[in-house]
Amino acid sequence: MGNNNGYLPLFETKSSRRPFLIKLYVLTIPVAICMIWVYRVRYLPVEGVLERWAWIGMFFAELWFSFYWFVTHLVRWNPIFRYTFKDRLSQRYEKDLPRVDIFVCTADPEMEPPIMVINTVLSMMAYDYPQEKLSVYLSDDGVSELTFYAMLEASRFSKYWLPFCKKFNVEPRSPEAYFQIEPLDEPVKTKEWLFIKKLYGDMKNRIEVTSKQGQVPEKIRKEHKGFSEWDFVSSRHDHQTIVEILIDGRDPLAMDNEGQRLPTLVYLSREKRPQYPHNFKAGAMNALIRVSSRISNGPIIMNVDCDMHSNNSSSLRDALCFFMDEEKGHEIGYVQYPQSMMNVTKNDLYGNSLNVIFKMEFPGIDANGGPMYIGTGCFHRRVSLCERKHCNEHKVDWKRMADIQIEGNARDIEEECKVLASCAYEENTQWGIEVGLKYGYLLEDGMTGFSIRCRGWRSVYFNPERKGFLGLAPTTLLQTLVQQERWSAGELQILLSRHGPFFDGYKNIPLKLLLSYCIYFLWAANCFPTLYYVVVPSLCLLRGISLFPKASSPWIQAFAYAFFADRAYGLVEFLWCDGTFQGWWNDQRIWMFKRTTSYLVGFCDTILKMLGFTNHAFVVTAKVASEDASKRYEQEIMEFGVPSPMFNILATLALLNIFSFIGGIKMVISDVENKVLDLFTSQIVLSGLIVWINLPVYEGLFFRKDSGRIPNSVTYKSLIVSLLACSIALH
Repeated sequence: MGNNNGYLPLFETKSSRRPFLIKLYVLTIPVAICMIWVYRVRYLPVEGVLERWAWIGMFFAELWFSFYWFVTHLVRWNPIFRYTFKDRLSQRYEKDLPRVDIFVCTADPEMEPPIMVINTVLSMMAYDYPQEKLSVYLSDDGVSELTFYAMLEASRFSKYWLPFCKKFNVEPRSPEAYFQIEPLDEPVKTKEWLFIKKLYGDMKNRIEVTSKQGQVPEKIRKEHKGFSEWDFVSSRHDHQTIVEILIDGRDPLAMDNEGQRLPTLVYLSREKRPQYPHNFKAGAMNALIRVSSRISNGPIIMNVDCDMHSNNSSSLRDALCFFMDEEKGHEIGYVQYPQSMMNVTKNDLYGNSLNVIFKMEFPGIDANGGPMYIGTGCFHRRVSLCERKHCNEHKVDWKRMADIQIEGNARDIEEECKVLASCAYEENTQWGIEVGLKYGYLLEDGMTGFSIRCRGWRSVYFNPERKGFLGLAPTTLLQTLVQQERWSAGELQILLSRHGPFFDGYKNIPLKLLLSYCIYFLWAANCFPTLYYVVVPSLCLLRGISLFPKASSPWIQAFAYAFFADRAYGLVEFLWCDGTFQGWWNDQRIWMFKRTTSYLVGFCDTILKMLGFTNHAFVVTAKVASEDASKRYEQEIMEFGVPSPMFNILATLALLNIFSFIGGIKMVISDVENKVLDLFTSQIVLSGLIVWINLPVYEGLFFRKDSGRIPNSVTYKSLIVSLLACSIALH
């Protein structure tokens, strides 16, 4: 709709009307919650110290669950959805579209294979956008000549791939993803499809053969001067800056095979020295911000992880509809896309799709003020990263910015950029403090987005019908739990930071938005009430201590309704987000697993770091797995395989509950008057549900013979601890 002046916006926002049954559920659950509170206070045990403290612990756990439920549904109550008008953007600004700098980050050539990295790079180079205004940068923190060689190969292949994508409107524009699709029954297209596929296959084979050899052959090294830089590399943690402009988009000779301009393509490996902290991904991003300012200086920056290829060639134009909107665009600091995964199994074995979060929670957070920056698939306004505060009077002259030219030849610019990416450049500056991504945080992206919001910028969440980006999810249980541990610890660190919600946030961000962020800030803290509910009712069942109303009591209705209504709502929500029933059950399993392991470890690590006992280290999540593990993943068989403290916790809790469940059943069978069943039904059912959730754990402990089973060392330790706990409870 236009306003009184005839202005037509470049995007619109629509609210979602929630169905009546959903609203009824949200309104009735608080009634059940209040009844549970009344029951806990009214029937507090008078006799027995152990009984009283167990009861009080249950009450506090339920208070926490109630608070978290309230915050979650505050967020989901009124979600909004964004829609863009790319045709209007083209009509008004096609000749004045801004330069865009795209950052791709990689850190380890083994965990992030070069062929995967260049597929991401090629998909970014192939955006539906004026190529002379597009620059793609790869930051290689692994300083791998194998990755550099793959980039060199990609620069040559792009001369054929980009015009092919444009001519046939290819989607997706990652060659690996695209060539898994059968060609259309069109003779002309099929011929070109086969030709480009052969070019890609030959390139892929050369890269993979070189990667297996572990070094670039001397014959290939002579093809480009950049390889000589590796003669001076001592190790991945001790080397000079390497900057190579593989394609200079300003060069009139930088053309594809059909005579069209190619985008700028740059390889960067910033300097690292043992005596200087390198600040992980945040340090790499800040080096990219400085280097790109000298080479292309695009006012819009987009960053992705190396496993997140572009799945929608219009994503860049969609994002610009927000930034370039004449009325509201100047307020927007960044546009966040969801982190969608392409390799999740049919029933999402490890709960990695995050569909409910991105389809339900993020639209709600957007309605309350805007999403956090999640580190990938995000478009930034350069000034929001490099300047302190947003100015309401700030209007961008896009035409003037489009006319600015970068002076200097490529070789001279490379030398200047080596200084910008050196270790000493940031000394006695505000980089990592007030400028660029924040240092000293496990989730540097989350803290950076939070600080951008505190400086007055708005953020926007955009989830188009065709996914903007597709990435790779962890394919083993341990990878999933480690990733969740990092996320939960990072969010808690932000919460407790002196620049977090308690200090800077409440002054600059609306309370409703702060509460929305608390869904994630409090991830780690969820470990304690969850652990309490998993452990204490089972031990009290063995001890003969009842913690819930009798099955014959009317008070049981409040507990039953709160539990089953919440789970039923979760199931409906999961199915609405394109999940399956088995996928929902897998999600319940992972929900308990991560709360009792990842969140616990994340909470402890964060507190120990704040007390100065440990240091956080960035862990790269592996993007490859062994052939056997990959087969089991495709068959949806849970992968354990290696010893881990997290598996010790999982196995101990599983064994504790099956012992308690068996003990409870034994008590019911031996009870002639049926008083035990009336008194302990809820605790037996709770233990039974936990046992059912842990079926894959029991299989891994006792029945599986493959390499993905739980190691014997974990089995023995968990048996000893669980039996000891049961013995103490019985006596």
